[in-house]
Amino acid sequence: MGNLCAGRVAIVTGAGRGLGREYALMLAEQGAKVVVNDLGATAAGEGADLTPAQSVVEAIRLAGGEAIVNGNDVSDWAGAKALIDEAVGTFGRLDVLINNAGILRDRMMVNMTEQEWDSVIKVHLKGTFAPSHHAAQYWRQEAKRRGSPVSARLINTSSASGLFGNVGQSNYGSAKAGIAAFTIISATELRQYGITVNAIAPRAQTRMKRD
Repeated sequence: MGNLCAGRVAIVTGAGRGLGREYALMLAEQGAKVVVNDLGATAAGEGADLTPAQSVVEAIRLAGGEAIVNGNDVSDWAGAKALIDEAVGTFGRLDVLINNAGILRDRMMVNMTEQEWDSVIKVHLKGTFAPSHHAAQYWRQEAKRRGSPVSARLINTSSASGLFGNVGQSNYGSAKAGIAAFTIISATELRQYGITVNAIAPRAQTRMKRD
């Protein structure tokens, strides 16, 4: 195990599979205590199953790390707050939030339903905003309590679909473009508290991509 993140506490949303799983494992390998958040829904956002998140936690613990499962819906306001509260309540602090949860409802724009639009925007865009809001409130309070900036990291997940566009993904691409803009604005607002905000736009073959 490394020590790059020793003593740090990190939340990864959508961490049961794919990129989120790899983020969680990597953070744990570098010494972080990890909250593995995942509803365990299908790639289309249907159903719920904590088994994928539990398997990540088990892998981390078997390797000597510390992790817990969280099954809250990050696109739900109260659920997002409960996620932040559980991290702080369990490990005593929060240092990193990686917003990675997402779903796909691909459809040509002329055939897309209102529900297909709304669900993707909710999970990606609100599911980034809500945890970020509650985490930022916690960090701001910590900075005021200490009388000095914190050292916190907020990392959001955009996509090439949001930056360059992709046929059949007007909902997904719009959400991801919104996340990029949200990141730029949040970085400006939160830097005074010692919070850095960045976005990544990974390209990978995951279950969501294959399905």
